[in-house]
Amino acid sequence: MLSREEIDGFDHSPEPPKPAPARAPKVTPSQPLAGEADLASRKGNWRYLAPEAAAPQADAEAPAAAPEPTRATDAPATVISARDLDLVFQTNDGPVHALSGVNLEIGKGEFVSFIGPSGCGKTTFLRAVAGLEHPTGGSLTVNGMTPDEARQARAYGYVFQAAGLYPWRTIAKNISLPLQIMGYSKADQEARVARVLELVELSGFAKKYPWQLSGGMQQRASIARALSFDADILLMDEPFGALDEIVRDHLNEQLLALWKRTEKTIGFVTHSIPEAVYLSTKIVVMSPRPGRITDVIDSPLPLDRPLDIRDTPEFIEIAHRVREGLRAGHLDE
Repeated sequence: MLSREEIDGFDHSPEPPKPAPARAPKVTPSQPLAGEADLASRKGNWRYLAPEAAAPQADAEAPAAAPEPTRATDAPATVISARDLDLVFQTNDGPVHALSGVNLEIGKGEFVSFIGPSGCGKTTFLRAVAGLEHPTGGSLTVNGMTPDEARQARAYGYVFQAAGLYPWRTIAKNISLPLQIMGYSKADQEARVARVLELVELSGFAKKYPWQLSGGMQQRASIARALSFDADILLMDEPFGALDEIVRDHLNEQLLALWKRTEKTIGFVTHSIPEAVYLSTKIVVMSPRPGRITDVIDSPLPLDRPLDIRDTPEFIEIAHRVREGLRAGHLDE
């Protein structure tokens, strides 16, 4: 996975990226990507069971017709947990309270969007989960570990606002960079790059350079890089914010399909109410600084979501609740 320094250096330095710290553990690249059809043995995932494993016994009662896909009734295992989380930045002008008393649980496989005005702590929370910022109060765990431990365990992939692709490396070489740092063999790198390029529909662009791709395609390549080492968690900081509406709609459809296929746990920062409602199983509404949660909305929408679902009364009702939560946060200032 790329470090913050590597991304920040993208536009300013021609030097090659720094190697990962020596303490980073070497990963044994023996397992394939989650979400592929060949992951028949993944526990608890009936959609990927092999035919012989999924077939009922001869004397078993025939199952009822499957209902329309929707959220599971049983609460998923907690992946990210924040308790009374505070985060204060020390600046020359005094302390800045970025987060205050944040309490939140994110379950395995959920798609959680964070929405709020600029400076409300959305990105700060995501960076705290990634171990890039350190809380000053409360507790925060990721897969039962501290954020720093989770980072060392390669528990997440991170997609920044800018694609952060190195212009002198091909798309395939950009995607394989974290795999090189983590010690994967060349054969494993090539196999994983091919799989994630297929997931983001860029299979024919492996040998292209970033400048030969559109902005939307570059962001898809950035997502592929974050998926390359198959972390269970994907953190996305406004990845589509700079794109036009038509491209954004298309990428939202692709991301939703990718999430359903891979069953990742996704944390997604956005300023767009329609985007948050369309993508999410849970929407976290945040107030202006100090960043607090004003509402958490569990979406009742079905998992199969064509774009025209945005015209339905259910969608409009959720969007209205999000807007009211944002307005209430401003009134509390």
